[in-house]
Amino acid sequence: MTAALETRGLAKRFGGLVATRDVSFTLEQGARHALIGPNGAGKTTFVNLLTGVLPASAGRVLLAGEDVTSLSAEARVRRGLVRTFQINQLFGDLTPLETLALAIDEQLGLGGRWSHAVGGDAVVAEITAVAERFGLADVLDSRTDTLPYGKQRLLEIAVAFACKPKVLLLDEPAAGVPEAERRDILDAIAALPVEVSVLLIEHDMDLVFSFARRISVLVDGALLVEGEPEVIAADPRVRAVYLGGNDHG
Repeated sequence: MTAALETRGLAKRFGGLVATRDVSFTLEQGARHALIGPNGAGKTTFVNLLTGVLPASAGRVLLAGEDVTSLSAEARVRRGLVRTFQINQLFGDLTPLETLALAIDEQLGLGGRWSHAVGGDAVVAEITAVAERFGLADVLDSRTDTLPYGKQRLLEIAVAFACKPKVLLLDEPAAGVPEAERRDILDAIAALPVEVSVLLIEHDMDLVFSFARRISVLVDGALLVEGEPEVIAADPRVRAVYLGGNDHG
């Protein structure tokens, strides 16, 4: 079966600094895969290469077998490669209803006419379905900047989901979320449909080991090891550089 997302010999250099070192990585169809590594490991650079935010110095990125290395970030989104961000990217003065309408408008190619489109039955039905899936139905008309931070992160995931991703990259979705609200994030991610292949980039090891069926460890811009969670948790190299000896298995 063709991989959902693949890199072959991917590299990124900033002058004399090598940030990504010959990374060959595979995200299988329907994957629940996590990418972890210590601060400065190169995770953000790698994700920026996957999504087209940064051009690769060498290597290839393939989405469902198609070489997308030369495509823009926007073109990759149109092909189903969608990302949430580590830092909240929402417009605080919009409501979740408006934010989701904008995302669905973009997906449907309505050219920014969401204020007209939102009245359409199909658009309303889509907004309602997405809001209910992510526990946002009761806050659709609230200003986003008044929502609890956990709800804001759920809205970011909901916006990404509304873009109809084939591959969803979740960049630290629990970052800054209070402990009491993290369960909602995990439940929402766990409930994503199997046809969406998910790569989670996360520092919260409880979230990683609860979610992932496969984990890749990035250190100094290179893949150190990859395997099932219990294998990663027991690997002495991983424990030395990242997990600090804690048992998350």
